[in-house]
Amino acid sequence: MRILVVGSGGREHALCWKIAASPLCDKLFCAPGNAGIAAVAECVPVGAEDIPGLVALAKEQGVDFVVVGPEAPLVAGLADALEAAGIATFGPSRAAAELEGSKGFMKDIAAKYNVPTARYQRFTAPEPAKAFARSLPLPVVVKADGLAAGKGVIIAESHAEAEAAIDAMMRDKQFGAAGLELVVEEFLHGEELSFFALCDGAHALPLASAQDHKRVGDGDTGLNTGGMGAYSPAPVATAQVERRIMDEIIRPTVDGMAAEGKPFKGVLFAGIMVTKDGPKLIEFNVRFGDPECEVLMLRLKSDLLPALMAARDGGLKNFDLRWHDKAAVTVIMAAKGYPGKPEAGTVIKGLEAAAKVTDAAVFHAGTKRNAADEVVAAGGRVLAVSAVAADVKTARARAYEAVDKIDWPGGFCRRDIAHRAIARL
Repeated sequence: MRILVVGSGGREHALCWKIAASPLCDKLFCAPGNAGIAAVAECVPVGAEDIPGLVALAKEQGVDFVVVGPEAPLVAGLADALEAAGIATFGPSRAAAELEGSKGFMKDIAAKYNVPTARYQRFTAPEPAKAFARSLPLPVVVKADGLAAGKGVIIAESHAEAEAAIDAMMRDKQFGAAGLELVVEEFLHGEELSFFALCDGAHALPLASAQDHKRVGDGDTGLNTGGMGAYSPAPVATAQVERRIMDEIIRPTVDGMAAEGKPFKGVLFAGIMVTKDGPKLIEFNVRFGDPECEVLMLRLKSDLLPALMAARDGGLKNFDLRWHDKAAVTVIMAAKGYPGKPEAGTVIKGLEAAAKVTDAAVFHAGTKRNAADEVVAAGGRVLAVSAVAADVKTARARAYEAVDKIDWPGGFCRRDIAHRAIARL
C-alpha cells in the first residue's frame, strides 16, 4: 500500500516510524513532515491544512490510505474531502470532529448521553459568563469554544481572574474567533489521565493508557504547554478505572454520535480526571495526543496499519491489539522561550548519539534542515526523546541518558517526567 501521513510533529514522526515498519506499507509519504520524518518517509511540502493540495497529492501519488495527524485539518473537513475523492482516510468527518472543534458541542453531547463531566454552561456574551463563574467554587475553568492550539483553557484561582479571562477571550479576542463563545465549568479534582480508543462508528477498541505533563516547569509549575513529556502505562488507570471509562464515557459517546447521525471513526482521545467518584470527562480530542502518541507507538507490539484500516472500514468489533509489557517515557525538548515565542533556527547536534542509547528513539517534533544541511529548531516543542524499559524508572533513566547526549544549547526540558508513577514505586 501507498500511505500518506498528514502533519509535521512528534506525533506524526511516531506514526510514520510505526507505519513504515508495517509489511503492508510499500511507500510512505508525509506532508509536510520534518527533518526526522525524512528518514522514514518521503516528505512533500504540502501544508497540513491545505485540503485541495493534499487531495491533489494523494491522487497524483496513487495513495491508498491517508492517516491524518493533527486536529485542525480534521475540523476543517480533510477526511470528508479525501473520502469524496475516493481515498480511504483514517480520521473523523468534519461533523464528528466537532467533539474537539467545539468544547460546547462536546459538553452538550456528554450531557445528552449521560457521560460524567464537570458542571458547565455555554456563553456568547461576557456578563452572563461572569455571573455563572461567580456562582462556582474556586478554581473556575474558562474555555474558548473553538480550537486554540491547546492554549484556550484558563484555570482561574480567583473570580476576578475568571472575569479577566472571559474579557480577554470575548472582548479582546485573545484567541480570535475561537473565543467568541465560551464554556465556563467547575474544576474537577483528582489525577489526570489520557485515554485513547480506536472507533469505527459503532465499536471502540481501547488502547494503552498514558499520562502527560502540561506545565512547562519541574514540579508541574509555570505555564501550560502542549505537553512537556508523557509516560505509559499510567498507574492511575487500573483495570477497574479503564473498564468504567469504556462503559461510562467512550461507548456512550460512540453510540451518541451514531444516534446524532455523526458516527465517529478515528481515534477518540479522552482527557479524564480520576476523581473520588470515579472517572470524569475533561474533554475529547479527535486525534492521537502529542506526546502521548510517542509512548503508545513504542509500546504497541501489533502492526498499527490494519488497526487504523479497521477503524475506517467498520471492522473493530473482533479486532485486538497486543502491547509490550513495558513502560515508555517521552521527554520533550523545547526551544528556549517556549511556551512564549520560541527561539528558531538554533542548531541541534548529537542526535545520532542519542538514538544509540539502549531502546531509545528520538522523534522530531519541530525541526528542519538549514542551508548547511544541519538540523535546526523550527517550533516550540522540538524533540520527543523517548525510551522503553521493563519499568518506568529505567525507561526514564534511558530517556534522560539520550537527552544528555544531545548538544543543543538553545533547548531545555523538564527533569521530572513520570514523577507520579515513580513516587508510587
